[in-house]
Amino acid sequence: MTTAEKTPRRTRARRGEGEKLKESILEAAEALLIETGDAESVSIRAVAERVGVTPPSIYLHFTDKDELIFAVCEKHFAELHRIMTEATSEASDPLDALRRMGRAYVAFGVNNPEQYRITFMGRTPHSVDEGHTERLLSNSGFSYLVDVVKSCLDAGHFVPGDPLMIAIDLWVTVHGITSLFIAKPEFPWPDKEELIEHILDTQLTGLLRDGESGA
Repeated sequence: MTTAEKTPRRTRARRGEGEKLKESILEAAEALLIETGDAESVSIRAVAERVGVTPPSIYLHFTDKDELIFAVCEKHFAELHRIMTEATSEASDPLDALRRMGRAYVAFGVNNPEQYRITFMGRTPHSVDEGHTERLLSNSGFSYLVDVVKSCLDAGHFVPGDPLMIAIDLWVTVHGITSLFIAKPEFPWPDKEELIEHILDTQLTGLLRDGESGA
């Protein structure tokens, strides 16, 4: 018997099976991240066992664990982008759009606390290269936030400034609210909706031109 006869030929995956396996890998990695609460505790071997495949099958889709964890985060960035875009679909102007985005961002985090921790409160993978970061930003709500800030500047709502700096300022604000709601649920918060509106009012008022209304 020849060597070729002894070695079984690998069966070609059916159309769509590769993407289905990739999605299963992402779901397993996310489940393990939620269960352990720590990316360091999640291994490729553990993910493979959860999916029911061998570790080499994982490496067909992700070069290493960092890329896998990053892909889980990227998935949630994309979902947040979708939610914020949807929230602004009926905005009356760019300023109203920023308010709606702020509310949607906090709601996303509060409704998905573990996913928010993974995406925004965990360690950034060291091996993630610049290309991955650019892809994440282009698929996330952050680039959309910068665009809406630019619209506010162009419309004369805001005092002239750097749209990137303003966008980061607003992101820090809503991230602070969201992370505190998640980390300190036992705190005697006042009505959360009123608190969110108060914080957004305070932040946006500080950016407005004289005579502009933040309402």
